[in-house]
Amino acid sequence: MKLPRDLSGLELIRLLTKNYGYRRLNQEGSHIILQTESPQHHRIAVPDHNPLRLGTLNAILNSVSRAKGIGKDEILGS
Repeated sequence: MKLPRDLSGLELIRLLTKNYGYRRLNQEGSHIILQTESPQHHRIAVPDHNPLRLGTLNAILNSVSRAKGIGKDEILGS
């Protein structure tokens, strides 16, 4: 799967909150903290950058896919 090079932090946050049960907890500087409780407790910081760097995006997707038990490519495919 090829990662999108033009995805902003806010677009990723909208995707995670709408489709994967994350909620916005707070913001510390330019980083927005998201949290979910299903299927397990998971908290992640997403930078409010436009665009997200590929390494940052890849690390966030890996973390979410492990916490949710889904494939990394499924997250951006929805």
